[in-house]
Amino acid sequence: MDVILLERVAKLGQMGEIVHVKNGYARNFLLPQGKALRATEANKKHFESQKVHLEARNLERKKEADVVAEKLNGQSFIVVRQAGETGQLYGSVSSRDIADLVAEAGFGVARNQVVLDHPIKTIGLHEVVIALHPEVESTVTINVARSADEAERQARGEDLTVRETFELEPLEDEEVLEVEGESEE
Repeated sequence: MDVILLERVAKLGQMGEIVHVKNGYARNFLLPQGKALRATEANKKHFESQKVHLEARNLERKKEADVVAEKLNGQSFIVVRQAGETGQLYGSVSSRDIADLVAEAGFGVARNQVVLDHPIKTIGLHEVVIALHPEVESTVTINVARSADEAERQARGEDLTVRETFELEPLEDEEVLEVEGESEE
């Protein structure tokens, strides 16, 4: 199916381009989300008449996203979860959890704006991209730890997934301790 893009869509095209996509992608995502129109003659004329308005709206959204991205970029958020000794979480941290954390901090971020290829399943510092606009992205650090104390230690650069091993030092002189006991007489 051929569609006219009403905004920039990642890995597909820019606003105003006519692209060929699979029917399901168009019917289930692009058209309901208002990201595209079917490429009919009537819609082409309608797009040309609305092009200036659409570009102005897109520019305004991009400016708003730039302002939010400047404040959000480089922020760090702490997630406390239960984990085993090796640092493996008993659950995981999903895009929904991250969106909720960022929203609690006062930034309007939806779950679908968090770019997370796979859930976070280990403790540590994780870089996560947040797509505020198709052309604006921000990177935040998610500090996953077992407690607030561990989160502070991780933020300072300590690796909590490595177990500390202690080596016993051998005695220089093999001393035998005599146990003083009662002597039998």
